[in-house]
Amino acid sequence: MPFINQPINPNIPNTICYLNGEFGPLREAKISVLDRGFIFGDGVYEVVPIYYGQPFRFDQHMARLEKSLKELRIPNPYSKDDWLKLVEQLALHFAQTSKQNIDQSQQIIYIQISRGVAPRDHIMTPDCVPTVFMMANPFKPVSAEIRLTGVKCISAHDFRWEKAHIKSTSLLGAVFARQISADVGATETIMFRGNYLSEASSSNVWIVKNGTVFAPPKDHLLLEGIRYGLLEEICKSQNIPFSLQKISKQEVFDADEVLLSSASKEVLPVSQIDDKLVGLNTTHPGKPGPIYKQLHLAYSASVDKNCKRN
Repeated sequence: MPFINQPINPNIPNTICYLNGEFGPLREAKISVLDRGFIFGDGVYEVVPIYYGQPFRFDQHMARLEKSLKELRIPNPYSKDDWLKLVEQLALHFAQTSKQNIDQSQQIIYIQISRGVAPRDHIMTPDCVPTVFMMANPFKPVSAEIRLTGVKCISAHDFRWEKAHIKSTSLLGAVFARQISADVGATETIMFRGNYLSEASSSNVWIVKNGTVFAPPKDHLLLEGIRYGLLEEICKSQNIPFSLQKISKQEVFDADEVLLSSASKEVLPVSQIDDKLVGLNTTHPGKPGPIYKQLHLAYSASVDKNCKRN
């Protein structure tokens, strides 16, 4: 009996993607059902933001990709220069398909590498040829209204595995975590391992207390977002004290400000966690604070400096 092709989901955009050496329509891209990324989630991914047609913090994204691949013992199929060419080509394809000027285009480039196709076996099959997939999506900036009000979050126990530092495609834990907040109309789920802050379902979490920016230490219990390094650089340039250390749950709820960061959120203020307003003992309870405003302005300036064409 021949296999029956599933109908194309109309929600899949009619854009160009990259798969195993070829550019082609995203709606027609196919992989083997025995791809270990499909069977086991045996792969890694990266998300590179594009501003004004230029990748932002590209070297840092490639360093993290290399680190994740090394952890999973998957050979990196391309050099950094090759990756850059592919990202630039895909960004141009997306801009043209979307009828945008590449110099003004803002996108999110998704890169996924699985171990490849092999008979189903839990052992890491040697000599697999990695499957490489890339696609572009429009960058959806946070609205000015949300930046003025901040976002609501919910807290939860961090029930994920203990190798969170790998940017793995095995994201079921993150899916469950995000659904916890989605079910109550919140923007993110801020998670704690025992009594200590780890991260949110798809964001890093920062707190501000008495003018100092704090974040959990970079270890195997959280994914080091690219904004970890960027915000540290910004704090240094803005003379804002910065510290990486273990942060208790009580310290999060007593913070003057709580912030989220990710490629799509950039840096975003949290106004409420569960039923408690952030910054109750400040002059701005439940509203974005002065450190957030300073960081966001500097973040935007960094984007313009590194990506905007003259």
